Amino acid sequence: MTEPKSHQVLINGLTCRFLRWGDERQPAVLMLHGLRSYAHTWEPVARALSSTHSVIAPDFRGRGDSSWDPDRDYFTNAYVDDVEKLVTLLGITRFSIVGHSMGGTVGYAFAAKHPDQVTALVVEDIGPGSSTDTAGADRILREMRDTPSGFDSLDAARAYWRGIRPGITDDALASRIDHTVRPGAGGRWEWKLDMAGIAAARRSGDPAGPVDLWSCVDALRCPTLVIRGALSDFLPASVCRQMATRQPLLRWTEIPGAGHYAHDDDPVAFIRLVTAFLPGGQA
Repeated sequence: MTEPKSHQVLINGLTCRFLRWGDERQPAVLMLHGLRSYAHTWEPVARALSSTHSVIAPDFRGRGDSSWDPDRDYFTNAYVDDVEKLVTLLGITRFSIVGHSMGGTVGYAFAAKHPDQVTALVVEDIGPGSSTDTAGADRILREMRDTPSGFDSLDAARAYWRGIRPGITDDALASRIDHTVRPGAGGRWEWKLDMAGIAAARRSGDPAGPVDLWSCVDALRCPTLVIRGALSDFLPASVCRQMATRQPLLRWTEIPGAGHYAHDDDPVAFIRLVTAFLPGGQA
């Protein structure tokens, strides 16, 4: 079983931790996690890809083992800038991107801005309007508003994640516990994510900020696959159809029985789709 190597670099005055799987001589793929996630969320997918790709997964600012941003700049342009500096530091000039939710927004924006660098784009369960005009957006705002500051026990942390994701698999829940909470003072468990800062940014309006995702979709110049969880309340199928109509390089598909976290809900199906789509993959 391939274990990732963990690295830390300084980007925009903040520590950025990233994981790397596979042989660095193989085609590179950058994996970008979602709003309340972390690099290790990609572990099953990254392991599957590591025989054919060099897989790089950062903890975005405010998550995992990366620094929290004292200015709470948890918006798309800041993440894109972080990714720009990360790939420059790593010396990779051509790569694929796989992004979930917030990471998918970063993928759209980065690929539109740097068409010469991105060879293929996979976006999991997000599109224009997802973060503002859907039942899923309303749900996430409620969840962020009601997020506790910490937990009295690991059982309480497990109950929290099961409460907002009733269908979460045992493996995905174990990953959440391992990478979103840590021991705190007085026997309590505290967040490894800057939940208060992320929630404040999320409540302030569209988390994409001035980035227009429809313009990004129009500007794509690489093959793009959008993967929707068929049970998702966050990415309507109608938006997928609109994107495919507007952008001939984009196609979309669904994973039956999966929700917003399709890579957690059905990793086998997700891995099969991504492996077949990425350059250098195996169908």
